Amino acid sequence: MTTTIPFAKGHGTHNDFVLVPDPDGRLPLDAGTVAFLCDRRGGIGGDGLIRITRAAHVDDAPEGLDPQAWFMDYRNADGSVAEMCGNGTRVVAQWLTEAGEMRDSVDLATRAGVKRIVKTDNGFAVDLGPWGLSRADEAQQRGMDSVVQVVGAPDPLPSLSLDLGNPHTVVALPPEFDLQALDLTAAPHVDPHPPHGTNVEIVRAIGTGHIAMRVHERGVGETQSCGTGAAAAALATWWWAGQPQDQLDWRVDVPGGTVGVHIARDRVTLSGPAVIVARGEVSLPSPRG
Repeated sequence: MTTTIPFAKGHGTHNDFVLVPDPDGRLPLDAGTVAFLCDRRGGIGGDGLIRITRAAHVDDAPEGLDPQAWFMDYRNADGSVAEMCGNGTRVVAQWLTEAGEMRDSVDLATRAGVKRIVKTDNGFAVDLGPWGLSRADEAQQRGMDSVVQVVGAPDPLPSLSLDLGNPHTVVALPPEFDLQALDLTAAPHVDPHPPHGTNVEIVRAIGTGHIAMRVHERGVGETQSCGTGAAAAALATWWWAGQPQDQLDWRVDVPGGTVGVHIARDRVTLSGPAVIVARGEVSLPSPRG
């Protein structure tokens, strides 16, 4: 018997997602189903899938959440479970707005905690919460904590690891290398390799408070944008610059557009647009057996 489910398709600066509304927690989502829905030829296509449900229906949700809180159950395109997605939070907020479930703000639960999302003139701003250096002692001593080998760069490049609820490794690209010439079809090699993988951001400084970035996301590949990656890239650049207090607002240009990052003490906020581009129904493949 064929199972048909509703879906929506949305993106934030061309970081695109399949949205599956499941407020009652009735839809089983295995890795194969997620990979099918995210497939750009055989399915709908997306960098990831977001099941929009209630916290009560998520087995690995953090403790202490309101059971009725809206929950962003995020999966990478390969079907693997991830903590959250910064651009995805804005797309969920747009879906909730159009569904009449959000007015000016919403507290969205994720595996990385509750994220406060507020409407802005150009979309939404999401408080990503606390951030930190993954290996702070080594970073403080050396100005870096790892190296990254990228196809198109002849030598391993120094990098900084950050935790924004999900893992990031940021590389400041030397002036002699062309950001666009790097090959991100293959995953950059990170040494030491984080146990749960990492998103890798390659950053080019443009001016004061202004950077450009490309990203290779774990479980996906290169994407047109990564929200938490943009925040990590701004934070790493700011940290390398000595954490100047007059450079707390950042513009981050990504292949899919531009997002804003605001640094406030130990927290960081991401802002940018979000749009729902399609709605429909899709038939899931029959289980093999």
